[in-house]
Amino acid sequence: MTTGSVNPRRADTRRNHERILTTAARSLACSGEISFNTIAKQAEVGVGTVYRHFPTPEALILAVYQREVRQLVDIVPSLLEKHTPEQAFRVWTADHLAHYMMTKRGLADALRVATASRGKLPAGAYDSMVGAVSTLLRANVAAGTVRPDLKPETVLRGLGGLLYLDPKGEWRRDVASLVDLLWRGMGTGRS
Repeated sequence: MTTGSVNPRRADTRRNHERILTTAARSLACSGEISFNTIAKQAEVGVGTVYRHFPTPEALILAVYQREVRQLVDIVPSLLEKHTPEQAFRVWTADHLAHYMMTKRGLADALRVATASRGKLPAGAYDSMVGAVSTLLRANVAAGTVRPDLKPETVLRGLGGLLYLDPKGEWRRDVASLVDLLWRGMGTGRS
């Protein structure tokens, strides 16, 4: 019979894993580069610990990407609890998805390099993003604010336009314009 207590060694391993990912995410956001020695020093772990968790730079880059996508997906239910479905879609797009895209350019560059040998990004990340958009669309369909025939993949492709925004420019304004354009196309026609 277990008491539900966590083995301190396992908790330490999880903490180290998270510290490495957090540090790597910061490094990738700034420079787009991974140095295991630098990450180990900043995460306050040994370089061997970094290698035990992530045997290659590509594995670390992909783990950071998957963690970032998980955060984008996991916020959706909370947004739907706090906002109307339309507002939840707009907040998710502007404050989470666009913000992610504007601040993670280095990660995008690193992903291109990391996936060159593997051929493509992990399918689970894309499926998770489609799921997040699908959840937002279902809530909006139920609220009568968008058409029921929308495919989440199509909406996600439309949101891909966020990649063309200038992170050094007025990207927040441009996000609002893009979302307004998409929203008019997604709408039911009722005003």
